[in-house]
Amino acid sequence: MTESPQYLTRTPGGGVKGQFALSSDLISELLTSMRLRGVRYRRVHAGPRFGLHFDAKPGRASFHFLAVGSAVLRTEDGTVHELSAGDAVFMPHGESHQLLSGPDIRARGIDSFDAVPLSDTVGAVDACPSADPTPSAIFFNGSMEFDLGGMQGLSPLMPDVMLADAEGARYPGLMPILTSMRREVCSARVGFAGILARLAEVAAAMIVRGWIECGCDNSSGLVAALRDPRLASAILALHRQPGHHWTVAELAAECKVSRSVFADRFQTTIGMPPLRYATELRMVLAGQWLAQDTLPIESVAQRLGYTSQAAFSRAFKRVTGRPPGASRVTARSRVEGD
Repeated sequence: MTESPQYLTRTPGGGVKGQFALSSDLISELLTSMRLRGVRYRRVHAGPRFGLHFDAKPGRASFHFLAVGSAVLRTEDGTVHELSAGDAVFMPHGESHQLLSGPDIRARGIDSFDAVPLSDTVGAVDACPSADPTPSAIFFNGSMEFDLGGMQGLSPLMPDVMLADAEGARYPGLMPILTSMRREVCSARVGFAGILARLAEVAAAMIVRGWIECGCDNSSGLVAALRDPRLASAILALHRQPGHHWTVAELAAECKVSRSVFADRFQTTIGMPPLRYATELRMVLAGQWLAQDTLPIESVAQRLGYTSQAAFSRAFKRVTGRPPGASRVTARSRVEGD
């Protein structure tokens, strides 16, 4: 891998990759709000030829750490990334993907392998063929609900694949974590499964922080707004308090600029007026709370500051094109299909 991590992002209209800096307040807010829930892990031993398929799991992130050997990560759109021992991958959107010994290997669903329980949340998968029982690759896989709390509206900005080279300059604290993970994976000492799970959560948080600190230089949109200190304060306020019905004057005051200057800069940078952005943010959060957290519609309406369920339902349908109940049906169907 190269010295700098490559963040692979699908953004409307493309966009040039680069670097940007965010305020320490926003970084702290993101990391403080970050939660990894319902975490399930696997330690996988694979032979010299292997192909493992991971189904799409909307609302759940995937984490991979390659402790021994090499592998190829193939994403849903066919993009291939080469991995070597010590590399870590975080996929926040839960898209389907494959880990392969080579790009031409046929993949088998990871869930079709028997997993030997190592603890309540960690299982061991042996994908080595009987003819060659010694593993050529050992990696650690995690699946988890990825929640940014009040900052969840920033989740769509994250790339589909976040590759982290622990030896790169962007991750001064990641190498000791991954080295400890490799040691635990390879030694399999008493209690290693629980220690692995905790180390993986720290590693995932560090990868997310690395993306926040370096990110992608999208010339317009929310990323550009976060680079602008005169807009970042307003964005932070909106994400911290999505249930407050902000006025343009209040948001301008957060940024310490005039109302007209703020409104014009927001429109130019984001591509929509600030109050429309606030409404769309509420609906993004509403959809997640309805589908992933299965909160009652009335509770979501109250949390977002609507005076009635009917008013919330009208706003939700106006922005998303469907009633809030449709999100509940989609979530129920997904659970029943798992």
